Amino acid sequence: MSRGRLGLHAFLMTVSLAFLAPLLLAIYASLRPYEETAKYGYFSLPRHLSFDYYAQAFNDSGMGKYFINSLIIAVPGVLLTLFLASFVAFCVTRLRMRGGLVLLMVFTAGNLLPQQVIVTPLYVLFTKINLPYWMSDSMTMYDSYWAVLAVQVAFQVGFCVFVLANFMRTLPEEIVEAARVDGAGVWTQYWNITLPLCRPALAALATLQFTWMYNDFLWALVFISDGEKLPITSALNNLRGQFFTDYNLLAAGSVIVALPTVLVFLLLQRHFIAGLTLGASKG
Repeated sequence: MSRGRLGLHAFLMTVSLAFLAPLLLAIYASLRPYEETAKYGYFSLPRHLSFDYYAQAFNDSGMGKYFINSLIIAVPGVLLTLFLASFVAFCVTRLRMRGGLVLLMVFTAGNLLPQQVIVTPLYVLFTKINLPYWMSDSMTMYDSYWAVLAVQVAFQVGFCVFVLANFMRTLPEEIVEAARVDGAGVWTQYWNITLPLCRPALAALATLQFTWMYNDFLWALVFISDGEKLPITSALNNLRGQFFTDYNLLAAGSVIVALPTVLVFLLLQRHFIAGLTLGASKG
């Protein structure tokens, strides 16, 4: 191995450990009693290790219902975002629609808008949009999953359109042209031909989108007032005491909350890595 490649590997390992250090410290702290870390410090050798904090964190915070709330928002949000973004990207790149480049620029520019700027207008808007009782017990979009879902999809579609449009441009146009000659309609070209070829990019985006929507706390805090509807990120706040906070217990809760995102990455790991390395080599 050359000296330059050895230095590159050493640099990458250092950066990786720097990113993993907070997670490893949280896992280490979650396995130790608070009294031990308070007496000897978080970087001391352990005297006693156990998983007691994990059971306590799950039961004390009521994480079960909050997990379901997060999945109600994240899973439909990811599917709807990828469907809308892939269809827009297909229209821009494959149908050669007039103004497609301008449309792509508009979707991309939407990502540059600070989310905090439109919190108040959206709050007022959602309180005025009426919904039937079977969709929202508040009879409006406010204090419902629909409000958080709509905002998540609206903000994430632009990024996904940008990524998928650039990926679809790398696909051979002869495949779609051959389908047109055989009489395939637009939906067939999109659903049966283009989407299967975009599987690596879709898997990479699905992993990122699920992580972002699952970990979001701002929009749920603004648009949901009923504590029973809040997502999993709010469950950690239930582990904080009024006068005292056991940070080892909080660390155990944080590890539990992070498990679904790790599971999604492991399930889509092969496609995720393939999506990130697309275009790294040619030939």
